[in-house]
Amino acid sequence: MLARPRRNRQNKGLRNLVRENALTPHDFIFPIFIVDGKKQKQAIPALPGQFRYSIDELLKVCKEVHELGIPGVVLFPKIDDKLKDRNASEAVNKTGLVPRAVRAIKKEFPDLVVFTDIALDPFSSEGHDGLVKNGEILNDETLAVLSAMAVVHAEAGADFVAPSDMMDGRVRNIRQTLDKNYFKNVGILSYTAKYASSFYGPFRSALDSTPRAGDKKTYQMDPANSREALRELKLDIAEGADIVMVKPALPYLDIIHLFKQHSTLPIAAYNVSGEYAMIKAAGEKAWIDEKLARDESLLSIKRAGADIIFSYFALEFAKDYQKK
Repeated sequence: MLARPRRNRQNKGLRNLVRENALTPHDFIFPIFIVDGKKQKQAIPALPGQFRYSIDELLKVCKEVHELGIPGVVLFPKIDDKLKDRNASEAVNKTGLVPRAVRAIKKEFPDLVVFTDIALDPFSSEGHDGLVKNGEILNDETLAVLSAMAVVHAEAGADFVAPSDMMDGRVRNIRQTLDKNYFKNVGILSYTAKYASSFYGPFRSALDSTPRAGDKKTYQMDPANSREALRELKLDIAEGADIVMVKPALPYLDIIHLFKQHSTLPIAAYNVSGEYAMIKAAGEKAWIDEKLARDESLLSIKRAGADIIFSYFALEFAKDYQKK
């Protein structure tokens, strides 16, 4: 008798019973853009449904995130051009936008997990993740600034710092600096395999952080490479990362799966701005069913092996999940 896999697909109850993966709000971290000022909720044209929030408005969003069961948020600041310089000095300002936002969140929602981005591009007049000299992105000189930035965020109450810069050795330097400053319990989520992707455009427009000159291909990974991602993974584990990330998610599902096979650390994946924007744009034109495409895409990220999904869809997914 031929095997009949269709027997297990005959009705919704059976399909639910044998389902291998499922998504809940607990799988997500919600990325939030922040801006200085008060009563600011600035729409981002390239990211329909996403906004830049001043801290007072940010707290309203965090309340919603918390009530919907999403475990945490990650913050990305849009910095006034007047505060940007070649040394990214604002990145280590203890009274800057990010530290103030972290303090405000942790005061109101102490159980909400707060991740902060560790990279210089929002603060640099050059728009690069590291310091720049004569067109070269300086690796070792950048590490000191990143580590100091991590301490500033830890002092403000961040639960995790998330270096997204792709400088060599940054996880080790940040871990050592945090420990020396008595922040042994502050975790590191490393952007371990961050590819030089074409899917970051809407994010860069949201933060006005496009490089002034050149590109990021000398430090972000070549999209053609997968074995190199394993090298980065081994290094980050050895240097003290607590969570490792693949970014972007959908074009790199194979890398997520590869990480799952080669690490016992939690695996995060970033469902990036371009992935979000494509589904939104196609949905607006009724070329696809937006919610079904959203959920199928997110489920594919979990199926590939991600334990944590950073996604701009997190809030609306959680709202729909609550209605079920």
